[in-house]
Amino acid sequence: MHIQGSSTLRVDAQRNLEHVLRAAREVFGELGYGAPMEDVARRARVGVGTVYRRFPSKDVLVRRIAEEETARLTDQARAALGQEEEPWSALSRFLRTSVASGAGRLLPPQVLRVGVDAEPEAAAAGSGAASGAVSGTDSGAATPAAPAAGPAGRVPHQRNPQPGLRLVEQSPARTDGAAGPAGDPGDDAGAAALLEVVGQLVDRARAAGELRGDVTVADVLLVIATAAPSLPDAAHQQAASARLLDILLEGLRSRPVT
Repeated sequence: MHIQGSSTLRVDAQRNLEHVLRAAREVFGELGYGAPMEDVARRARVGVGTVYRRFPSKDVLVRRIAEEETARLTDQARAALGQEEEPWSALSRFLRTSVASGAGRLLPPQVLRVGVDAEPEAAAAGSGAASGAVSGTDSGAATPAAPAAGPAGRVPHQRNPQPGLRLVEQSPARTDGAAGPAGDPGDDAGAAALLEVVGQLVDRARAAGELRGDVTVADVLLVIATAAPSLPDAAHQQAASARLLDILLEGLRSRPVT
């Protein structure tokens, strides 16, 4: 009887992991994070037991996909920021790249669940004055929380990409509508990094007078989510996304006062 060597097993395991992650991104992108694990296994052409061996719960798999998508968006935003000298070109490039990649259907809920602080002093503080915070509540209330020190603590205060913008901590793994458990500190750090760099794109475009003054980082992220409809036909979906994004971009641009 032939017995596979450990190196062959490792290669097979790595290949299965890649298939599962690719399938999960496709399935969740099409059906949302509520899609069952069986659909992921079917798309990956592996048994559902193989999926659970790598990801002991659906929560773990969803968090992995959400983390990867957040990192992908952050890289795209940094590339636009570093390679486009013209502020509007940088912002529009980020939006077009993100929408084309299907990111809008995979944006983690804790990135979209942002709120604008209603206190007037926060709004008047200026774009770089307010510091970001991560809420410690599960209720969805946009309330700031003091950062804790140490490796197990929350994300420390840093430049806030939008006055009064608060990241609401809620694990993307909960797909039943209930408040999720506290996310991994790495989830918070990844989301904060995304908000930071998108905030720089927004600040530059606004300072250049090319972006409406009332547009926030949350608005930009919602554009990515809105411009990525899930349609059964891939060509129709691509065309619809491009058309919708063109309309939304026109809505973001500032207009000369007449």
